[in-house]
Amino acid sequence: MREMVVTIKLKLDTDADSDILLNNTMSAYRQACNYVSDYIFETHCLNTNDIQKNIYYDIKNRFNLKAQMAISCIRTVVARYKTILETQHEWIKAEFKKPQYDLVWNRDYSLVSGCFSVNTLNGRLKFSYHADNFGKYFNKDIYSFGTAKLVYKHSKYFLHIPVLFEIPNEDLSKISNVVGIDRGINFIVSTYDSKHKTGFVSGRFIKQKRAKFKTIRQKLQRIRTSSSRRRLKAIGQRENRWMQDVNHQVSKALVESNPEHTLFVLEDLTGIRKVSEKVRLKDRYVSVSWAFYDLEQKLKYKASLHNCSVINVNPAYTSQACPCCGHTEKANRNKKIHLFACKNCGYRSNDDRVAAMNLYRMGIEYLVPDTVTAE
Repeated sequence: MREMVVTIKLKLDTDADSDILLNNTMSAYRQACNYVSDYIFETHCLNTNDIQKNIYYDIKNRFNLKAQMAISCIRTVVARYKTILETQHEWIKAEFKKPQYDLVWNRDYSLVSGCFSVNTLNGRLKFSYHADNFGKYFNKDIYSFGTAKLVYKHSKYFLHIPVLFEIPNEDLSKISNVVGIDRGINFIVSTYDSKHKTGFVSGRFIKQKRAKFKTIRQKLQRIRTSSSRRRLKAIGQRENRWMQDVNHQVSKALVESNPEHTLFVLEDLTGIRKVSEKVRLKDRYVSVSWAFYDLEQKLKYKASLHNCSVINVNPAYTSQACPCCGHTEKANRNKKIHLFACKNCGYRSNDDRVAAMNLYRMGIEYLVPDTVTAE
């Protein structure tokens, strides 16, 4: 068995009085996080125990936090700095601009008589909630809750709860279907499966939508006012949310349109950014900023939930190798018209489809080494 974590988002039913208490708690927690951030930035200390010894009581008294709130605050800031150091490789001061609150299960929040009991600066409050399709995760025999986040969005309060559970280990002997998936720009995904069926998801609408976002950003960047900068930030978040939603839909469709025990074969696109930056300047934005990794991550966790597997293989020559005779030559592929024409046997097809066929073949070889599949 292996562990799996998904995040469920539950809307809390609140009234005017509870809104005030929650808002005050989140605001105090945010201020405490910035206080801890100042201390860590000055001392470069990331040892949680040392930080607690030095400023734990200061946090409690200055911001009127409960004991667990103060400890959670320190852990939140330490985690943020570790992420910054891992990604940026330098000390950049962490700032907490939006109200937030991290809640430890069975300490800051719990489930009592069908309601969530949430700890605030003025004691505990009970809230009913809307579970939507998340009701199954309340089975305590299978699922366990982790540290949640209280989020204020669209004038409503949400609990974002990580749920931990176990799923069976991958058993490749049960694989009954293989799907090669080529990711690209003209087609988000091109697929080829064990039934020898090909599927395409067009990327044209994404290119058009993102081009509109880019045009708006360029206009706002030329204005250089406070309101234009706020607008830029809002547009960037909107574009990211929209792109993530597209990837959710595509990955969900891939999993649900195939049976259980399917093996999805993807190209290993590690380092693709360096390759993309070699393209022409006018095409660089589309090539470099395409959300390939996000789509892969969503497909992997959805596949795990449906007893499917995902592997990454070497992408070298997948669009240049003939799926019929195996002849590999750069001239086989005409990128401008997206045509693959084998110089050896004459096989012709869409170049993205050919890449998906070769990924499918590599999936078969992964399951049964030394097996070659030709079409």
